[in-house]
Amino acid sequence: MFVPADALEGALKQFFGYDRFRPGQREIIAAALAGRDVLAIMPTGAGKSICFQLPALLKPGLTIVVSPLIALMQDQVDALVDNGIGATFLNSSLDWETARSRQEAILQGEIKLLYVAPERLMGESFLGFLDQVRSRHGISGFAIDEAHCVSEWGHDFRPEYRQLQNLRHRYPDVPMFAFTATATGRVQQDILQQLRLNNPHRHLASFNRPNLYYEVRKREKQSYGQLLQAIRAQKGGSGIIYCFSRRKVEEVAGRLQSDRIAALPYHAGMSNDQRSENQNRFIRDDVQIIVATIAFGMGINKPDVRFVFHYQLPRNLEGYYQEAGRAGRDGEPANCILFYSPSDIHTIEYVIDQKPDEQEQRIARQQLSQVLDYAEGIECRRTIQLSYFGETFPGNCQGCDNCCNPPPLEDWTVEAQKFLSCVARCQQRFGMTHIIDVLRGSKAEKVRKYGHDRLSTHGIGKNRSVDQWKLLGRSLLHQGLVSETSNGFRVLFLNDKSWEILRSQRQVTIAVPRRITGKAGTRDNERAMVAELLFEELRSLRKQLADEQGVPPYVVFADSSLRAMAQQQPRTLGSFGQIPGVGEAKLKRYGSLFLAHIEQFAQSQAPEPSSSSFGTDTQQFTLQLYKQGLNIPEIADQRGLRPTTIIRHLGDLIEQGASVDIDRLVSPEHQAAILDYLTQHGEQSLTLMRECLGEDYSFDELRLVRGKWRIMSGK
Repeated sequence: MFVPADALEGALKQFFGYDRFRPGQREIIAAALAGRDVLAIMPTGAGKSICFQLPALLKPGLTIVVSPLIALMQDQVDALVDNGIGATFLNSSLDWETARSRQEAILQGEIKLLYVAPERLMGESFLGFLDQVRSRHGISGFAIDEAHCVSEWGHDFRPEYRQLQNLRHRYPDVPMFAFTATATGRVQQDILQQLRLNNPHRHLASFNRPNLYYEVRKREKQSYGQLLQAIRAQKGGSGIIYCFSRRKVEEVAGRLQSDRIAALPYHAGMSNDQRSENQNRFIRDDVQIIVATIAFGMGINKPDVRFVFHYQLPRNLEGYYQEAGRAGRDGEPANCILFYSPSDIHTIEYVIDQKPDEQEQRIARQQLSQVLDYAEGIECRRTIQLSYFGETFPGNCQGCDNCCNPPPLEDWTVEAQKFLSCVARCQQRFGMTHIIDVLRGSKAEKVRKYGHDRLSTHGIGKNRSVDQWKLLGRSLLHQGLVSETSNGFRVLFLNDKSWEILRSQRQVTIAVPRRITGKAGTRDNERAMVAELLFEELRSLRKQLADEQGVPPYVVFADSSLRAMAQQQPRTLGSFGQIPGVGEAKLKRYGSLFLAHIEQFAQSQAPEPSSSSFGTDTQQFTLQLYKQGLNIPEIADQRGLRPTTIIRHLGDLIEQGASVDIDRLVSPEHQAAILDYLTQHGEQSLTLMRECLGEDYSFDELRLVRGKWRIMSGK
């Protein structure tokens, strides 16, 4: 089936509200429309769903979408129905009457997309039902989502997926479309063989997620305070925090709740009902943060996660890529921060040592080494990530901490020589902790037991702290300048590069930790700040509508659509229909409501006639924010100014005759006392006024009321 390019783009706008395709989508859709099998490897957020949803709408017949997760089915069907598309799902969560009603709608030709789990699809009675559908309306395709589940070499093998190969025998002429976000070459080959794909169109997208900012921070002793600071620096937005253990999940979630941050836990120790409840509350924006173990994430379809934090080191790089990749699926900027402490290594090593199979231990240690390469590396973090998947990246991505704020390098050759010399004099039979004890002159029993308190290297490293020596030791290991055994006991030994350092034939530089400061929340463009205010109001409207309909907020509109509305502020249905993500159904359903809200906001931003002629533009903008109900710290934070500067703006406006209600800032009692004092004593400095009135009166209060008095007295 051939569809002209302009017709394809017209359908994209009509059903999904987008003006253009993302890279690779058009080619995949064209192959599906031509009746070819498809294998597409597309990272999270690349838009793979449209690749099988749009052909389903353009071709006659029913498309069956195989999905392993009930929650994912319901979310995707909700989004399609909200776009005016005939879609439904059948799974074990439905009662008999509801399931029967949906099957009847399918037989009547009212449904174009059916979502179903693999075990239900391959049941003989259900296949008989599909035979009826084929004879009445036809089956246009089988879309296999999360196709890596078919491979035992994948990270999430599901035996029921293997049964899907029988679809090829029963429906040999129906094309199959296999989609997954991550698959190594071996897994890709297994998908081709297991699903019996016939000369498929193959699409392998880059694993790079350019909208994600990657950062690694050394976890400090006061680690919770560090985490809390990072959360508050995000200035709202949904987030996921991953922890290594259930105990840590409960601890972090509890402390966040105590600090009045809406957070809920999620881990395997909770009941199914409680996990489902917490997940749904997160998806529907009832809470800001979910604190979880790695069990969380695969089953959610929440595109507007703005940050993913790992509170502890992940076990492997592929898992980290997938978990961090749950941020920013809508293509908008998102932050991924890994908090790392060397103590995490010992925790993971202990878990590895408990594995009964030596090969499993060896693989797990190799994976840990790859994670450490990422956490301790000083090169572009994207380069490290993508090389794991066999993809070459040139570096300098300007989207990670190492590229945006390169860590300073220092020459530690002398310290490295001391460290390696101590390893040699301890007969290359001890681990890093013992070596550091000797260097720092410890009198511990183990040091004295082996006579290491009498070595020439004993105490030669007292000038460096334990943390500094650990930093050097980890850096030497990371750079391959010293080696370590991997047979259960961590023992350091020298290699050829170690001897080059000892002979002064090689220099050693290490990256010293940078001081972490929160990103400034300033906005240079005041228009952008107004757009941010409108964006938050539109989010509130979206949440209200979503709650009324019982769907997640992103089903109504994506964040990217709301941001476009806030920036463009459309005033007509025609211009509203040009917003990305506004298709025909959404335009009819929501257009007038959102336009009325935008118009109301615009009117509230217009300066009052009595105030518009006073002050500078920047003072007027402060006044607009103040009249929106923001307090002084909030205005200062949004504008990147000091609170005293905001007070000065308001004070100057008052003195110029602008209408500024200061009752929110100064109590009536204090206003009366200050005005009475000025009436009696006349104009005075703020310092003298405070000395006379007392320290209960702040300089800010005195400044504002004095401005009011000057206008009242004609000064």
